[in-house]
Amino acid sequence: MTGTMLNSLDLKGRPQDTRVVVAMSGGVDSSVTAALLKSEGYDVVGITLQLYDHGAATHRKGACCAGQDIHDARNVAERIGVPHYVLDYENRFRESVIDNFADSYASGETPVPCIECNRSIKFRDLLKTARELGADVLATGHYVASRRLADGSRALLCAADADRDQSYFLFATTREQLDYLRFPLGDMTKHETRELARRFGLEVADKHDSQDICFVPTGRYTDIIGRLRPNAVLPGDIVDLEGRVIGSHQGIVHFTVGQRRGLGIASSAPLYVVRLEAKSRRVVVGPREALRMDRIVLRDVNWIGDGALEHTVGEGLEIFVRVRSTRAPQPAWLRAANGGYEIELVAGEEGVSPGQACVFYDAPSGQARVLGGGFIQSATAKRAAASDTMRPPLVEAMRG
Repeated sequence: MTGTMLNSLDLKGRPQDTRVVVAMSGGVDSSVTAALLKSEGYDVVGITLQLYDHGAATHRKGACCAGQDIHDARNVAERIGVPHYVLDYENRFRESVIDNFADSYASGETPVPCIECNRSIKFRDLLKTARELGADVLATGHYVASRRLADGSRALLCAADADRDQSYFLFATTREQLDYLRFPLGDMTKHETRELARRFGLEVADKHDSQDICFVPTGRYTDIIGRLRPNAVLPGDIVDLEGRVIGSHQGIVHFTVGQRRGLGIASSAPLYVVRLEAKSRRVVVGPREALRMDRIVLRDVNWIGDGALEHTVGEGLEIFVRVRSTRAPQPAWLRAANGGYEIELVAGEEGVSPGQACVFYDAPSGQARVLGGGFIQSATAKRAAASDTMRPPLVEAMRG
């Protein structure tokens, strides 16, 4: 009978018979994840990935996966008594994350490197390594949750602590990966995590959180892009919505959609970056109202909702979407179009930038289920007003 019981990781068997590989970045979250699972009796193996080593980054506050963090992860593993391995993933990280990041910026997009790192490094390469080590699951310190569905598959949920929720960065996780992943911190607050770190006697209890662009040692991403993609820092024109030249710039890499400051243009009214035209090296600016977009064309869509997306979407699927990690989910329609998928935002959004992710949820708040998402290829204002018949259900859902 004991063999059929599920442990805290939703697996059959006793914790001591369950091997768990924990991705240990050297930060407080992954360290607590390892310590917590070890305290519950699991056979824990810690793995730290060396992703880059840019000299100054090795001791910079907020850096992750470099020298100091590897040292911290090793100390934590020794403290809690688990084996610890460091794997050199620098080449993979450069090819999959840094090069893609530079290419995206050079093409006028605003990429999110954390998404690609999770998708191609942690949940593909590291997951494969965990399987090779005989692990039953791979656990991480992400603030998301998962639960088993009636059909035996797993659903990805927002974290209980909305201020720490990282679901936006994990939308590209596949169903197969979800079956193998566990997120022990999904129901905790950051305060609770740090308290656990103190209880376990971990020196990283008060360590600073890692920054989004962890591989930029100076904090100036334009330096890296300029070195890798020189065309991205060539000068060009700043033009208004009619195409009239009203200024100049030193590279489109210095701009992102929605930006207001640093344009270097004298104007009687505030101007914002409306779009970037990489081929002509033009930065198009306009008034704030020109930022509001209603229609988003997506690429690389990943679906982890119920059923197959092509069957589920039908004539249009009511969902909630987040177009930036800091934005709240907004009501929208997901539709099939031109061999791909498009989003129609019920109320529109400002500053929708190509390269960012558009993540799908089944509810606007709480521990909503993540249904998937895609990368924003382009965004436009609606050509015609939407029918009022498509507004009430979503708007009412938001009020509820």
